[in-house]
Amino acid sequence: MEFLNKIFRGDRVMWMIFMFLCLISIVEVYSASSTLTFRTDYWRPIMKHTLFLLAGLGVVLLVHSCLPKWFSLAVIGLPITWFLLIATKLIGSSTNEAQRYLSVFGLSFQPSELAKLCLIGATAFFLSKYNQSKNNIYYNIILWMSAITCGIILLDNFSTAILLFLVIVIMLFIGQVPFKQLLKLGLICIVAGAAFVGFLLFTPKNIMEPVFPRGITWQGRIDRFLQEDEPKDGEYVINDKNYQVSHANIAVARGKLFGNLPGNSRERDYLPQAYSDFIFAIIIEELGLVGGIFVLALYVFLFIRAGIIAGRCEKLFPKYLVIGCALLIVIQALANMAVAVNLIPVTGQPLPLVSRGGTSTLVTCAFVGIILSVSRFENPKGVKREEEIVAELEEAERIAEENKTETGEDWVVAEVY
Repeated sequence: MEFLNKIFRGDRVMWMIFMFLCLISIVEVYSASSTLTFRTDYWRPIMKHTLFLLAGLGVVLLVHSCLPKWFSLAVIGLPITWFLLIATKLIGSSTNEAQRYLSVFGLSFQPSELAKLCLIGATAFFLSKYNQSKNNIYYNIILWMSAITCGIILLDNFSTAILLFLVIVIMLFIGQVPFKQLLKLGLICIVAGAAFVGFLLFTPKNIMEPVFPRGITWQGRIDRFLQEDEPKDGEYVINDKNYQVSHANIAVARGKLFGNLPGNSRERDYLPQAYSDFIFAIIIEELGLVGGIFVLALYVFLFIRAGIIAGRCEKLFPKYLVIGCALLIVIQALANMAVAVNLIPVTGQPLPLVSRGGTSTLVTCAFVGIILSVSRFENPKGVKREEEIVAELEEAERIAEENKTETGEDWVVAEVY
């Protein structure tokens, strides 16, 4: 146990939440990946996902060993992600009518995930500078960074851009940016958002396609969300327009209170992206309302714990960094859950640490690692624990050296005798 404590350092509650989410992920992705097994062998999808989770654990261990001050390098990394995002738009591979993946040396990844990580770090850095000097130049830098990053992401991933910008705005609010400036920013966002929605709703498809191809997808999603489903003979009507949402609703309804137990989902065979975008519906179907509330509670506890860790920080940069990382994880989780229960239109956002994924899983693990790093090196309790561990390691090394010396002397005496 002492050995594990020396490896898995930082906040124990955060580690427990991380492990619970990974365990739920392995069970539910294994159950929800039935449609993938028809194209490959039975074990390949879950083995690949498990390997990504193990790699994510390695990322957490690596990142949580870094000093929080090193995360300010995100300021340098952000322009690099802009270049990668533009390269993805030009030469990236297309998935679901959107160019989100960039291949380098045979490995595909999503630059938008790296951009989220760098933007959160850069925002925390300049927000700490703003609070120290009250110089509006840092506030303007944050706005321009956010506008450029979210603007490029929006071309192929509308929901990610909106969620990311929402996190930045909340960080600005928590960072005590004057309400007058936030109100002005809010009015600009409302006007821009209304203009964009109007553009989506009233622009003909033949004009939309050459200008903004991804807008056609969102036109369809808004139409499906606003469409009223008409009952037929007491049954739920399923057609091409509401196919995903209908099967998600059926999965949620079948779950009842305690669910049908893992592996007994029926809707996994009909629901597209059951292992990713709609995995929360499968969780409710198999684990019931109790299981769904438990998963929701894990994210709520993650946010509360991150708030406690941030509250213990004396420096502003790690404080804002923890808040930004936790906000992004939790808001993305809430968006995924809201889609599964038909509260908002389909967004394509995975459930952090639970949905089957590659780059998104690794980047989310990096966010968790950052929170754990701050809990180690900026938390008074964490610093005290680090000092105790270092002292224990030094004592163990001293004892080992003494034993080695004593063993060598005995061997010499025996040889002489």
